[in-house]
Amino acid sequence: MSGLRDTTGAIRRWLGLLAGGLAVLLAGLGLTPAGGAEAAAAAAAPSTAARGNPAPGDAMARVAAMQPGWNLGNSLDATGSDETSWGNPRITEALLDNVRAQGFNSIRIPVTWSRHQGPAPDHTLDAAYLARVKEVVGWALADGFHVMINIHHDSWQWIADMPADRTGVLNRYNAIWKQLAAAFRDSSPRLVFESVNEPQFTGGSGDAQNAALLDELNTSFHRIVRQSGGNNATRLLVLPTLHTSADQARVDELTATIDALGDRNLAATVHYYGYWPFSVNVAGGTRFDATAQKDLTDAFDRVHSAFVARGIPVILGEYGLLGFDRHTGTIQQGEKLKFFEFLGHHARVRKITTMLWDNGQHFRRTDFRWNDPELFAQIKSSWTTRSGTASSDQVFSARSAAVTDKTLTLNLNGTSFTGLRHGSTDLVPGRDYNLRGDRLTITASALTRLSGSRAYGTNAVLHARFSKGVPWRIDLVTHDTPVLRNASGTTDSFAVPTDFRGDRLATMEARYADGTNAGPHGWTSYKEFDRAFAPDYTGGATRLTSDFFAEVRDGSRVTLTFHYWSGTTVTYHVTRSGTSVTGTTA
Repeated sequence: MSGLRDTTGAIRRWLGLLAGGLAVLLAGLGLTPAGGAEAAAAAAAPSTAARGNPAPGDAMARVAAMQPGWNLGNSLDATGSDETSWGNPRITEALLDNVRAQGFNSIRIPVTWSRHQGPAPDHTLDAAYLARVKEVVGWALADGFHVMINIHHDSWQWIADMPADRTGVLNRYNAIWKQLAAAFRDSSPRLVFESVNEPQFTGGSGDAQNAALLDELNTSFHRIVRQSGGNNATRLLVLPTLHTSADQARVDELTATIDALGDRNLAATVHYYGYWPFSVNVAGGTRFDATAQKDLTDAFDRVHSAFVARGIPVILGEYGLLGFDRHTGTIQQGEKLKFFEFLGHHARVRKITTMLWDNGQHFRRTDFRWNDPELFAQIKSSWTTRSGTASSDQVFSARSAAVTDKTLTLNLNGTSFTGLRHGSTDLVPGRDYNLRGDRLTITASALTRLSGSRAYGTNAVLHARFSKGVPWRIDLVTHDTPVLRNASGTTDSFAVPTDFRGDRLATMEARYADGTNAGPHGWTSYKEFDRAFAPDYTGGATRLTSDFFAEVRDGSRVTLTFHYWSGTTVTYHVTRSGTSVTGTTA
């Protein structure tokens, strides 16, 4: 497959060059078509051609043409000696070809310059590293992408020191953009500059000073790029809020900067990683509930009102869930699917261009496959339409009890329910399931038939189908109450022997005998999934981490309450004595 993708990419690049050359020839004859070389190149590029390449000055249309976007994270933004220092392989043309084939129209290429810049006063960028960045940008442009590059982890590595070293930081920052502006002066207008990633400052006097410092960076960036001439005179420039936050105060600060600049080729950028308790699975935030939904709609509505409604486009430069930094299993599958379905929908409603953060955990960079095809299918569908979902993607039946009817609430999201399917077989309404309004009931007879011998775990997979969007998977799960056993270990290595018996762990509470909260995040009894605890289904254990025990009082018994997705709860007790830990069921 990689050979085929390489060939496809080469054909795309050849067509792009041919189209560009034709446009130049026509221009020489005074016959340049509307849009010039850029329009001709766009005609040769799939997807982008259909969206067009709006002329400079129409920032709203240009940003709309960037939808959807993808981040090439943890590569050129790596903080080590080269782009592989965070574990990803070197970027290849084949990778970009394959990302383009997934339907992405733009690519954000974060770049960290700290280790590749000389000392003051010149702060010269390492020539080899700059050449590598230019090479990757060139591949992406040849593939038809809109491309966004920036100053990335420098934001916290040294730009954050600006309150104490305003002149030094500003000189170094300006030196980078002067060199980048010169290096890319004549690059395609499809190349976009972002001033800085997630700007932040330490040791300052507060929000007012931080806002003034960011305004100074954004304004200086704007002046340097515009004065460099060439395509930079009208290139789309992207300015972030402080912390790329969508909070009203941060949005208002950036609004003032953009208004003062008075440039029609500007866009605003924020990031969104969800309502924090849900995003990392802490404080009982296991579900994408009304609170989590409102957090999202409020954020998107604020930036729409401040920018989009006034003709200033917004790029959601990164989005995802913070728990994904560890692994995508920190958030339950159905709940994460609902999050991405809803996010894609509301971004479309608010005309916000989205750029998926991917540091290697989503699209595999050597064999070009999605680690979670179901998740990507939901994300991709959300670019154009809504999908029906349900209150859960799991239906639990206890093996120790008689099978009974099970009911889910459908979230139709503007669709209509068209049927329930098992494999390639449509289930029979009235016999296998019933629909009353938004209540889908799977009958006991169907559950019994489909569950077979009723071994613990998922016995069958159904798909609820809707008039549009992707189907909703429903796992039929046989379970019984998990069985926990006594154990001993250390604060660095302790696990509760667990026979899960088909159930799945949702969250864990920790309290002392007096009812007060134990462990980290002491403001809540519910601990953070995978930070304080984690299930090991294969090994038959529930691991408690050293981070958890680091904040447990010595000699004080802690009662743990494990909450499982079936609705079952089981209690367990642990006591720390120095570095030793004992665990009991009694």
